[in-house]
Amino acid sequence: MFIIKNKYFFIIENIKDIDLKKLKLRNKFFIIYRNYKKYDEISDLLRFRQSCKSKGIKLYVANDIKLAISINSDGIYLSSFNKGLQFLNFKKSNFGIIGSAHNFREITIKIRQGCSLILLSKLFLVDYDKKSPYLGVVKFNSFLKVSKKLIPLGGIKNHNLNQLNNVFSEGFALLSEIKKKPANIINRLF
Repeated sequence: MFIIKNKYFFIIENIKDIDLKKLKLRNKFFIIYRNYKKYDEISDLLRFRQSCKSKGIKLYVANDIKLAISINSDGIYLSSFNKGLQFLNFKKSNFGIIGSAHNFREITIKIRQGCSLILLSKLFLVDYDKKSPYLGVVKFNSFLKVSKKLIPLGGIKNHNLNQLNNVFSEGFALLSEIKKKPANIINRLF
């Protein structure tokens, strides 16, 4: 079964994590470059940015405004631990701001930071922390009453992808599954 949403977010840690040639739909994909260890070379990032632009893919850089500006990205991604308000200067420009949250308190912080979309984690049970709580479809949909800006993230895998049809958000975000089985996931999006 196919999952049809208006927006697909892929969080990558390396530009080699995703093959842009497989992304055929224009203006539906958002790539969030989140690399906290070692950045790729600026020249490689600029080429990747150009490829994204030519395919109509929006590129966001996580928590590094200088890098985002230097590669002319479409915006910045603010992780849940980033609670500063210094990004409000970019709210009125064409520079987009996407945030990430885990609870209602963090959602309100992201709204104050001027985020146009907020990735709310965790939708399903995640492999790396089996004891950690997760929202589930019903609770996530109840959070949508607070803000329509929410996008589900966390625990989304090939086997539970069909449950996303019951989530009333306009898209969803993938982190680990896009690295493990990119072809399987991408094929189910069209």
